[in-house]
Order: sequence, then C-alpha cells, then structure tokens
Amino acid sequence: MAKRVSPIAAAKFDDRCAESERSRSAPYPAPLGSDMRMTFWCGFFQRALLMGLILLASLPAGRASASEKGELPIPAATLALMAAHDTTPAAPILMRAYKKESEIEIWKKNSAGRFVFLKSFPICRWSGTLGPKTTQGDRQTPEGFYAVGATQMNPNSHYYLSFDTGYPNAYDRAHGDSGSAVMVHGTCSSAGCFAMTDKGVGEIFALAREALRGGQSAFQFQSYPFRMSAQNMARYRADANIAFWRQLKEGSDRFEATGEELSVSVAAGRYAFAPSADPVKEAAAAARHAQEQSRIAAFIAEGSAAVRTTYSDGGQNPYFAALLSKGAKLGEVSRPEALAYAGIEEVVTPARGICAKKGRCPEAIANGPGSAPTQAKPADAAAQEIAPLPPRIWLAAAHATPLPATEPLTLAPAPLSYALGRPAPEQTVIVGSMPILPAVFFD
Repeated sequence: MAKRVSPIAAAKFDDRCAESERSRSAPYPAPLGSDMRMTFWCGFFQRALLMGLILLASLPAGRASASEKGELPIPAATLALMAAHDTTPAAPILMRAYKKESEIEIWKKNSAGRFVFLKSFPICRWSGTLGPKTTQGDRQTPEGFYAVGATQMNPNSHYYLSFDTGYPNAYDRAHGDSGSAVMVHGTCSSAGCFAMTDKGVGEIFALAREALRGGQSAFQFQSYPFRMSAQNMARYRADANIAFWRQLKEGSDRFEATGEELSVSVAAGRYAFAPSADPVKEAAAAARHAQEQSRIAAFIAEGSAAVRTTYSDGGQNPYFAALLSKGAKLGEVSRPEALAYAGIEEVVTPARGICAKKGRCPEAIANGPGSAPTQAKPADAAAQEIAPLPPRIWLAAAHATPLPATEPLTLAPAPLSYALGRPAPEQTVIVGSMPILPAVFFD
C-alpha cells in the first residue's frame, strides 16, 4: 500500500519543488545531481496528484453514498416544467403506472388544488402479465391503488434507489393475496417490480422526497394494466380480469374528472371511492363515468374486436428496446429473451363493420352525438359476444374497387402491399393472388 502523504508534507514538498525551480535559474545553481533528483521527484509527485484527481472525477455515480444518492436535486428542466404548470417541488405528488405502455406518470397538485400531469418516465422492465398480483413469487407487478409514505423510501437500496409501492393493500389482503416488497427501483431487472434504470429512479425519488418533505404524509401510486380508455375497455372485454379492471376504470375516471387524489376503501370485496366534497366535481365524476360507459357500449356495437395481450414475462418501454437494439448498455436486464414474446395480441372476437374495415375502431365512433353513424345493436348481439364469429381474412381495402353484388364470393377487394412501398392498383383480385402490375410499379 502506498504511503499516505499528509497535506503538510505535501505542502513542504511543493515548497522544495519551487525552490528547485528557482535554483535552476539562480546565478550559481545547485550541484547537477541534486537538482536532477529533485526535478524527478517533483514531476513524479505532480503526475501522481493529477492522476488521482482524474480517477476521482471519473468515479461512476453509482459509487455515491446513500446520503448523496438520496439527496440528488430535481433537474432544472423539471423545475421549469413545474413552474409552467403552476406547482412547486413541495406540492403533493401522485403517480400512475401503465404496464402495457410501460410508463409511470408524475402528477403534481397546482395552486388551484388540482392534480395536473407533469411528465412521464419510461419503464425499463416490468415482469409478469397484465392482471393483478395474487401470490408471493408469481413475478406479477401489482395493479390497484396504493399509498407510499416516507418510511417506504429507501436510499440504501441494492438497486440504486427505491420505494415500496405498498403492496398488499386492503383490497389485496381481502382477497387473500400474498407478497411484499414490491418496489419502484433502479437498474433494468424486475421480479415483480417496476425497474426504471438508475437515472430514471433518481429523478422520481427526488420528486417524491421533496413532496413528502413538503408535508404530504403519503402519496398515491395508481397502477393500471393499460391506459383506461373506453376503446381499451371494449377491446379487453373478454379478458378474465375485466371485472377487476372495471373497478380500476371507475377510479381512473373519477381522478381524471375531479383532479383529486382518490379516497379509496374496500366494500364487499370491491374497490369503493368516496364522493368528492365539492358538488361540482362530484357531478363531473358522475358525468364522466356515464359518458365512458356509453362510449364503451358504442365501440362494442360498432364491431370492436375483443383481444387478449400475452407476455412471456413482462415488457419494456420501446425507448429502451430501441437502445438495446443499438447496442446500448443498460446494466442487468432481467430475462431479455422474454421480451421477444411481449405484448402479443390474441384475437378472441374478430372486428366487424367499420372497425374491421379500418383495422381498428375510429375514435370518432364514441366522441358524441353526430360524430359517426351508430347502428342499432342486433337482437342476437349478446349471443355473438358469447360465441365468437369465425375468423375472417381482412386485407387492407382502402384502394379497392367495390365488388358487384353478383360477383362470386371467392373474390374480394384486396390491394396487396409490395416491397417497393408503392400504393396498390385499384382492382379486384382473388384473395392471396398477385395482380398483374402496370410498368409504373417496376424500376
């Protein structure tokens, strides 16, 4: 081990170095051998000092102590964003996680007392499938409404920084669900947690820390399978978790209508939400819920497909997937081979009507009266929901010429796609065949 040089000794050595430099320019310099030895040791000491400073500056951020990690400041750009949204670091915070989209949103309360969206963070890795966590070790990231207090914040985490989401909550315990220590943390490895990378969780931790220090006793963490839109609820109507997701949808609608943190309880094994103390906001919540139920029904009536989305073991935000494809290093990534099978849609009930023609139901269907023609639901619609229609092959038909009523059923309008990327010719062809192309389609 190298001998430590005290500051006083270093100062004396510096003085001797300076004296040596002066002696070299003196009228009667010191003996040559002595001067050369001093010059050598001066240079050695200065180079060693420089290398030490360079190594100290190059230490990675992960080497920082727990106190340093836990006290990282909120970035200046985020502070400017807060000011633009009329909020402050000390104002209450609320977080919303979406598994399918792999994002965590940050919401802050503004001076008017309403939570407003601030920014979102991509999730580097979550595990399991869509649906709630029920069992210790099932690798599921939870879904529901949770509370995070100061004691759940952990600056000493093995995953850089973390906080406990609060799973299991009262709803989970009422259903006998087991498990604990479900975190939002750094790195890119998940076994039931939300892994955000060190950089991402560093800012999230700082935002939560300042809100808790500002007087918020605990912040709400809302976790959803996907964005709780009417169209998504229509698409996932055949999923085994739909009854549970309808409860989450009710809470999501109420939050977005009122801008207030949800007051959540459990009644008869279901999530229950206390009404707002503001009659105007409560009326807005009731109107929002009724409107969304009407929109869901409209999507189904117009022929929205019913799907399930499957995962081998969780997913990842496309931002990180793109980085990995370019060879970026994200540190430890849990089960990277499972990402090839993430987010695969299985069609339970094929789309029909306008939803089939467009490939997906147009949003205009449920945007209000007069926005799109809505046909009456057939009398046997319920039976169609229970017994899915046989699969039909739908090719993109945007440029096809309509078939005459007398044309054989073996024919279908099917403008196929070509590697050249040019639009297909308008013609009727036999399904699966290639039409004769005009010369313009060839280079």
